[in-house]
Amino acid sequence: MSGELDLIERLRALPLHEGARNLDDDAAVLDIGGETLVLTHDMLVEGVHTAPGQDAADVAWKLVATNLSDLAAKGARPIGVLVGFTRGDDDARFVAGLEEALTHYNVPLLGGDTVSSGKSPRSHGLTAIGRASHVPVPSRGGARSGDAIWVTGTLGAALAGFEAFTAGDRAQAGAYLRPRALIDDGLALAPAVTAMMDVSDGLLLDAWRMAQSSEVSLVLESAAAPIALPEARRDEALRWGDDYQLLFTLPPGTAPPVRATRIGTVEPCDGDGALVVDGVSITSPDGLGYSH
Repeated sequence: MSGELDLIERLRALPLHEGARNLDDDAAVLDIGGETLVLTHDMLVEGVHTAPGQDAADVAWKLVATNLSDLAAKGARPIGVLVGFTRGDDDARFVAGLEEALTHYNVPLLGGDTVSSGKSPRSHGLTAIGRASHVPVPSRGGARSGDAIWVTGTLGAALAGFEAFTAGDRAQAGAYLRPRALIDDGLALAPAVTAMMDVSDGLLLDAWRMAQSSEVSLVLESAAAPIALPEARRDEALRWGDDYQLLFTLPPGTAPPVRATRIGTVEPCDGDGALVVDGVSITSPDGLGYSH
């Protein structure tokens, strides 16, 4: 984990646009004329972010969904994507999956690039552009002491799907193979939240990131989090990631406009933000979730 954090610190030394939000968020926010645009870019690497031998149509779907999930966490309406990918023998399947995903979300392709390397693993990248539905655009850094902490959906569904896929049961693997970007939930939440992000790398790790960005303590009750796995596997469900649910904070007494579960409270913190789980303070991200 330290390698990624060290690299981000080096990148912060470069000339940054104010819309980069000091690289603390998953998207950039640009005010252009009378519009506020939200831009994000994410990549998938074979065998790392996707399973070896996975259908290229599923890879394309996940590439679109993961990027649109970042827009959802900003309450942005997608207006188009740019795609870049390494060509291979399964290009037709990749394009088919891309068409399915873009049609499902009603998002047009704007362009992009392809390359041929003849080497494995291949990598695929996508830039998603959205139009903010609410200003200020939600960030990870707005959580305030006294806020309630909420999460949509259930956690661990992607892990259950991954295990089904590896066991040859594709019918039960949908949450892993074809995750959903919660665009409508993000649009509904944007005017109300104080902070919001998607859960891509595990609830605990992403909550730690929100605590750091907001310079507060996120105090979680692990038993309150809804999970899609047996109770004995609760800890795995909170760390595995790939669920793309929305983690957000609301002022005290505010009811969320979407279906969600309260899992904790924001409290003040001296110095850097901290994550507190079941009364135990956690100040390092190591082991909390998926690290790049």
